[in-house]
Amino acid sequence: MLAINKPVVQFGLALATVLALPLFLGSGILASEILIYALIAAACNLLLGYTGLLSFGQGIFFGVGSYVAGIFLTRYGVPVWAVLIVATILGAMIATLVGWLSIRRQGVYFVMLTLAFSQLFFFLAYTFSDITGGDNGLMDVPRPVVLGQALNSAWSFYVFVALSFLGLFALMLRAMQSTFGRTLIAVRDNEERAAAIGFPVKAFKTAAFAISGAVTAYAGALKAMLIGVAPLANIEHHTSEMILIMTIIGGSTSLFASVLGAAAYMLLADWLSQIWPRWLLLLGLALVVVALFLQKGLWGLVEKLWVAATGAKKEG
Repeated sequence: MLAINKPVVQFGLALATVLALPLFLGSGILASEILIYALIAAACNLLLGYTGLLSFGQGIFFGVGSYVAGIFLTRYGVPVWAVLIVATILGAMIATLVGWLSIRRQGVYFVMLTLAFSQLFFFLAYTFSDITGGDNGLMDVPRPVVLGQALNSAWSFYVFVALSFLGLFALMLRAMQSTFGRTLIAVRDNEERAAAIGFPVKAFKTAAFAISGAVTAYAGALKAMLIGVAPLANIEHHTSEMILIMTIIGGSTSLFASVLGAAAYMLLADWLSQIWPRWLLLLGLALVVVALFLQKGLWGLVEKLWVAATGAKKEG
């Protein structure tokens, strides 16, 4: 293992990112969005990079978290800590159900099942407009009040998001370094052998879904509070595609790779949108370059540069 892939270094890089964003970005909203999507991409990486599951269902959990924040804050005035707990638990429960049903098939059929669930939950959200707001979503979602202080300014809310990001990122790092995380990697590398040894493969896959869904729903609640809206777009399959793209851009060999991918996507999208109204075309070209020449993502490039600069070699 390269030194830059060790957990303490990964957390150090995450902390450096949190401290650097306010220095280089003039927008607290953009800085908060980067950390929120970094959380979501890291949660997706638990499935893609560590478990080998290509899921198009991440938007489900993101949308659920947004709706929980929208409903509980706008209609019932529930404290923010309770909102985040409910969003996390509900995200884990729905992810457990989706994962438990989807992992019954493998390969392209697994992918199709997660995509089907994504469409199902989208139409549920669209149909039950009395609860979700339908096309309009849930408007006027307030910023949280913490220790008696309303986090109305963009940068004060950024501090709240940053603390959440660092806490959850540390927990994910810890989980992936545990026996649980190493077992997920064993399942990814050779599922048949892991099952033959006696590991309950389906249970581990379902648990990975639950953790990923919990973190993604938590981030969805943060996003709703950030922009003041819980839109229908959050639960669309396009959102799942965007999350996967962020994860692939960063690379799937480490959790911080997902942070790098989310930051690159968000910053590139922000910059290109100021250059040309049809910026998605330019973004598409950038993604083609990544797919053709950076097949291990941006983190793979970082690893190559590290090896070249230090002469280090990968171990294990």
